[in-house]
Amino acid sequence: ALWKFETPKYYVTVIDAPGHRDFIKNMITGTSQADCAVLIIAAGTGEFEAGISKDGQTREHALLAYTLGVKQLIVAINKMDTTKWSEDRFKEIVKETSNFIKE
Repeated sequence: ALWKFETPKYYVTVIDAPGHRDFIKNMITGTSQADCAVLIIAAGTGEFEAGISKDGQTREHALLAYTLGVKQLIVAINKMDTTKWSEDRFKEIVKETSNFIKE
Protein backbone atom coordinates (compact mmCIF):
# COMPACT_ATOMS: atom_id res chain seq x y z
CA ALA A 1 0.00 0.00 0.00
CA LEU A 2 1.09 3.55 -0.66
CA TRP A 3 0.08 6.85 0.95
CA LYS A 4 1.34 10.33 0.10
CA PHE A 5 1.08 13.62 1.95
CA GLU A 6 3.09 16.78 2.33
CA THR A 7 3.98 19.20 5.06
CA PRO A 8 5.23 22.75 4.54
CA LYS A 9 8.75 21.30 4.64
CA TYR A 10 8.55 17.72 3.29
CA TYR A 11 6.93 15.47 0.72
CA VAL A 12 6.21 12.16 2.43
CA THR A 13 5.42 8.82 0.84
CA VAL A 14 4.52 5.96 3.16
CA ILE A 15 5.15 2.54 1.65
CA ASP A 16 3.76 -0.44 3.52
CA ALA A 17 6.36 -3.13 2.91
CA PRO A 18 5.05 -6.39 4.42
CA GLY A 19 7.43 -8.35 6.61
CA HIS A 20 6.10 -11.83 5.84
CA ARG A 21 8.66 -14.11 4.15
CA ASP A 22 6.36 -14.54 1.12
CA PHE A 23 6.63 -10.81 0.46
CA ILE A 24 10.38 -10.29 0.91
CA LYS A 25 10.74 -9.03 -2.69
CA ASN A 26 8.13 -6.32 -1.99
CA MET A 27 9.90 -5.45 1.26
CA ILE A 28 13.21 -5.02 -0.57
CA THR A 29 11.59 -2.92 -3.32
CA GLY A 30 9.93 -0.62 -0.80
CA THR A 31 12.95 -0.36 1.46
CA SER A 32 15.31 0.43 -1.41
CA GLN A 33 13.32 3.64 -2.00
CA ALA A 34 13.25 4.70 1.66
CA ASP A 35 15.08 7.43 3.52
CA CYS A 36 13.71 6.15 6.83
CA ALA A 37 12.12 2.87 7.93
CA VAL A 38 9.89 1.67 10.75
CA LEU A 39 10.87 -1.72 12.17
CA ILE A 40 7.97 -3.25 14.08
CA ILE A 41 8.96 -5.79 16.72
CA ALA A 42 6.55 -8.24 18.36
CA ALA A 43 6.90 -8.31 22.16
CA GLY A 44 5.28 -11.72 22.63
CA THR A 45 7.28 -14.37 24.45
CA GLY A 46 8.94 -16.49 21.79
CA GLU A 47 7.99 -14.12 18.97
CA PHE A 48 10.61 -11.54 19.87
CA GLU A 49 13.29 -14.18 20.46
CA ALA A 50 12.54 -15.85 17.12
CA GLY A 51 12.66 -12.50 15.32
CA ILE A 52 16.09 -11.50 16.58
CA SER A 53 17.65 -14.96 16.41
CA LYS A 54 20.47 -15.56 13.94
CA ASP A 55 18.00 -16.42 11.15
CA GLY A 56 15.12 -14.28 12.44
CA GLN A 57 13.06 -11.99 10.24
CA THR A 58 13.44 -8.94 12.47
CA ARG A 59 17.21 -9.22 12.31
CA GLU A 60 17.09 -9.88 8.56
CA HIS A 61 14.88 -6.86 7.88
CA ALA A 62 17.04 -4.52 9.96
CA LEU A 63 20.14 -5.74 8.09
CA LEU A 64 18.44 -5.41 4.70
CA ALA A 65 17.29 -1.88 5.51
CA TYR A 66 20.83 -0.88 6.47
CA THR A 67 22.32 -2.60 3.41
CA LEU A 68 19.81 -0.82 1.16
CA GLY A 69 20.93 2.55 2.50
CA VAL A 70 18.38 3.31 5.21
CA LYS A 71 20.23 5.26 7.89
CA GLN A 72 17.23 6.34 9.99
CA LEU A 73 15.31 3.58 11.73
CA ILE A 74 12.28 3.97 13.95
CA VAL A 75 11.74 0.91 16.14
CA ALA A 76 8.20 0.24 17.36
CA ILE A 77 7.32 -2.54 19.78
CA ASN A 78 3.84 -3.98 19.40
CA LYS A 79 1.86 -6.70 21.18
CA MET A 80 2.89 -5.33 24.58
CA ASP A 81 -0.58 -6.30 25.79
CA THR A 82 0.51 -9.95 25.54
CA THR A 83 3.16 -9.20 28.17
CA LYS A 84 0.64 -7.40 30.41
CA TRP A 85 2.47 -4.15 29.57
CA SER A 86 5.59 -5.39 31.39
CA GLU A 87 8.19 -2.64 31.74
CA ASP A 88 10.84 -5.31 32.34
CA ARG A 89 9.95 -6.99 29.03
CA PHE A 90 10.04 -3.63 27.26
CA LYS A 91 13.49 -2.84 28.66
CA GLU A 92 14.73 -6.32 27.71
CA ILE A 93 13.54 -5.83 24.12
CA VAL A 94 15.09 -2.36 23.92
CA LYS A 95 18.43 -3.70 25.20
CA GLU A 96 18.53 -6.75 22.91
CA THR A 97 17.36 -4.79 19.86
CA SER A 98 19.88 -2.01 20.49
CA ASN A 99 22.66 -4.58 20.70
CA PHE A 100 21.98 -6.17 17.32
CA ILE A 101 21.18 -2.90 15.52
CA LYS A 102 24.45 -1.36 16.67
CA GLU A 103 26.52 -4.38 15.50
